[in-house]
Amino acid sequence: MSQQPVNTSARKLILLFKGAYWIALLIIAAMAMASFILLQQMMAAQQHDQTLLALTGTQKALSQRVVFLANAADSAPRTEQPALVRLLKEATNEFEKNYDLLLDQTGANPMSPARHDPQTVEGVLFAKPHHLDYFSMGLAANGWRFIAALESQLGIDTSGVGYMAGRERARLDETVARATLDGYAALGERIASNADQRLESLLDLHRTLFYATIGIIVLIALFIFRPMSNVILRRTHELVDARNSMAFIAVHDGLTGLYNRTFLTDHFDTLIKGARRRQERLAVVQIDLDRFKQINDTLGHAAGDYVLVVTAQRMRDSCRASDLCVRLGGDEFVMILNGAGATEDINMVAKRILECINEPISFQGATVHPGASAGIAVYPVDADNAADLTVHADLALYSAKKLGGGAFSFFSEELRRELEHRKQLEADLKAAIALESFSIYYQPQVSISNGTITGVEALVRWKHPERGMISPGEFIPVAEKSGLMAAIGRIIVRKAVQEAAEWHRAGIGFGRLAINVSGSELRENDFDSFLFETLERAGLPPEKLSLEIVESVILDDEKTGIAAKLRHIRSAGVHLELDDFGTGYASLSHVNPNEIDRLKIDRRFVQNINSNGDNSKIVRAITELARGLGISIIAEGAETEAELDSLVSIGCDQVQGYHIAFPMPDEKAREWLMSRAPKKPVLKVLQGSRA
Repeated sequence: MSQQPVNTSARKLILLFKGAYWIALLIIAAMAMASFILLQQMMAAQQHDQTLLALTGTQKALSQRVVFLANAADSAPRTEQPALVRLLKEATNEFEKNYDLLLDQTGANPMSPARHDPQTVEGVLFAKPHHLDYFSMGLAANGWRFIAALESQLGIDTSGVGYMAGRERARLDETVARATLDGYAALGERIASNADQRLESLLDLHRTLFYATIGIIVLIALFIFRPMSNVILRRTHELVDARNSMAFIAVHDGLTGLYNRTFLTDHFDTLIKGARRRQERLAVVQIDLDRFKQINDTLGHAAGDYVLVVTAQRMRDSCRASDLCVRLGGDEFVMILNGAGATEDINMVAKRILECINEPISFQGATVHPGASAGIAVYPVDADNAADLTVHADLALYSAKKLGGGAFSFFSEELRRELEHRKQLEADLKAAIALESFSIYYQPQVSISNGTITGVEALVRWKHPERGMISPGEFIPVAEKSGLMAAIGRIIVRKAVQEAAEWHRAGIGFGRLAINVSGSELRENDFDSFLFETLERAGLPPEKLSLEIVESVILDDEKTGIAAKLRHIRSAGVHLELDDFGTGYASLSHVNPNEIDRLKIDRRFVQNINSNGDNSKIVRAITELARGLGISIIAEGAETEAELDSLVSIGCDQVQGYHIAFPMPDEKAREWLMSRAPKKPVLKVLQGSRA
């Protein structure tokens, strides 16, 4: 009941703080804008004054130049006078234009009352003692008269009228020139003085504005931010509580309340050190629910979350306070048993834990049987560090699941040998990648109806230097789990594309080259660019290549964005095939003719199709689905004549299997393809008379 008034008060306080904050921000912004505008005005006025001073200095120099050139032209020989007259004309013209510009820039008005004030520009221009306007105009007029007189005398009069007055009236007066020089000097001093006064005034105003801004900031700090700081201090304990909650969330699982993977990573070594110090055993029990995905798919995620919560509670109830319960993520849990005791004791505890977890769970009227398996690794028997204990417990869990689930398994010497074998195999794979020791075998794909070759699938083979040929089923899972599959895949693509390009250039028909591409390869950022560069370098047209992907790759697209990359690849002409169709979890929405070119029926549905009615129905349904969508279809694993006949009767024309051809190395594959190539007709020349 008291929660709503508290919330209302908090909202009012927040609104008050927000309003005060924005008002303060607007005031500071207005002061800053005023300071900026004032600074701009100062700079503009300073630039204008500098322009006027420069113009005044130019006029001083020009007034002396006019007099100098006039005297020089008057006393120069007749042959030099035309050049001096031209220079005099240019100087007089520039002097006159600059004076007009000076009047325009200063805005001086001869009728302004300011002309009576000797401290103004108008006083210098239009009043005594300088009368700069009168002397400037007189100097210019005398200059033009003198120019006209000399041009008439020299016979180069450009006006066509001639100078009719006497020569003596066109002479420049030294007194006028000196008065003009003094006037411009006085004008420069007046402009500089006015500029200094204006700058001082603007600086005073700017200083006042600065102090006012400081005062306003102080007032804002006192009347706005001080109350805010008081409220913040009063709420500090709430922030501390929130921080503690965040710290709890950081090391606990949000759904089950168990510790999370981060906490286990940070504290596992500490637990091992404690067990070593006490000379005790420590057991790592890794637990996984056997049918969790089925629960999510059939009853929904709410049921799955409820099962996880109940499982976590049962784990707490079945262990001691000194033991540690952790949820790694999904349906994976770990229990760390401190002071585990002998193997018999661990066996009893593990049995009790699984019996408790495997009890049925009731959810909204439905009975759920989650089932759980566990793998156990013991310190210091199985390993003496956190990483190895976790790996060994995971291997033991995998072993328990292979036995059917619902039970637990200890890490054993046999599992250790398997682990060592996997580590050695991983090291050998790395060496094979460095040497590109993988070879490609090719298995043809043909049409049953006419026997034409529709494609060849590239299959990786690895000949170990000591063990000989190793089955892909043995080394590919290791490569996938160790992150090496992407590198192996690129070797396969390069070699297979290069060989197919040679077939293409030799005119050998092979349909399309099909290459299996894993999700780890497609998750590489530059896979599409690598593929296009490989095709271009080898000279194989994109439409001669087909990539085979499995359904799990499509389902993983929500996190990786693989679909966009596949669309980019397909838009370049490369075909896409859905491999092992029917064995995964892809829905019909993923079977899109705009994204998939061919479906490959998995071999488990093709084997014994002639005698297994269920397989026949499945293949028929897939074939009709593909035909209705306009998607090509191929069956793999056809090994007998009876299976081929059944596929023909169903309507699946393209096949791949041992009955057609075994996988072959590149040389034998080339020979096989050439032997199946259609024979060219032989032309015979008949001897005899010609028409």
